Amino acid sequence: MIVEKNIKKVKNIVANQKKRGNKICLIPTMGALHEGHTFLIKEALKKSEFVWLSIFVNPTQFNDLNDFKNYPKSIKKDISKIKEISENIFVFNPTSDEIYNNNIVFENFDFGNLDKVMEGNYRPNHFNGVATIVAKLFEIFEPDFTFFGEKDFQQVLIIKHLISKKFPKINLVICNTVREKNGLAISSRNKLLNKKIYKKCGLIYDMLVFAKKHIREKDINKIKEHIINKLNAISSFELEYFEIRDSEFLEKIDILVKKQKIRAFICVKVDGVRLIDNMEL
Repeated sequence: MIVEKNIKKVKNIVANQKKRGNKICLIPTMGALHEGHTFLIKEALKKSEFVWLSIFVNPTQFNDLNDFKNYPKSIKKDISKIKEISENIFVFNPTSDEIYNNNIVFENFDFGNLDKVMEGNYRPNHFNGVATIVAKLFEIFEPDFTFFGEKDFQQVLIIKHLISKKFPKINLVICNTVREKNGLAISSRNKLLNKKIYKKCGLIYDMLVFAKKHIREKDINKIKEHIINKLNAISSFELEYFEIRDSEFLEKIDILVKKQKIRAFICVKVDGVRLIDNMEL
């Protein structure tokens, strides 16, 4: 296993790998690796034996300084977890100075409606920060494949847009959401929940399942009302949004159109921890 912090050295290693005709896979992460990440790694290994995983807690995508400071950091545990899967994974673990060269600012992108709603509304410039770091990683690695999880579906659409505009040679592989036993989408933030609260969080998944089950037979507003009431009944839950939108441009859906691809999106703040999820309906 190689763990590298220097951009020039990484570029040289990748260039040598490509010279031998190998495909390069890139998995951007912020560390605190979990089963969702290991699933991405296993999927990437199906495409190539040359899998790069970046571990970098990106400051420009946090609009809340406390959220940035409290984000779980566990590089030693992350390396051990990677080794359990394969000794041949390549890790890029740069410092902020290495990435931003003492100029920690995000680039402004035009994503149309994609970054104006839901997470974009609650976290101003979050997706500019995400796109900034991902674009930098794409420029460093010039990968053949990059892997992202469906749990962050709005982010997936942002990356899809970024690739179409600036990196058309990169293939985006979207991987299924990995879930806990209670249905909660696996996330690094789950570690911040106490056991009592964690057990209640399965309700978030249950509400998505409810929407999927009833979307063709019930009025959309009645579905929303039921879900809002259920979640608001739990004192430690603060529902930020539950929305039904189309799966391509995130346009809000009020009336169902036959064969239209739609998804339910949800964000619940649980004792200050923001949990997001979504499901195709």
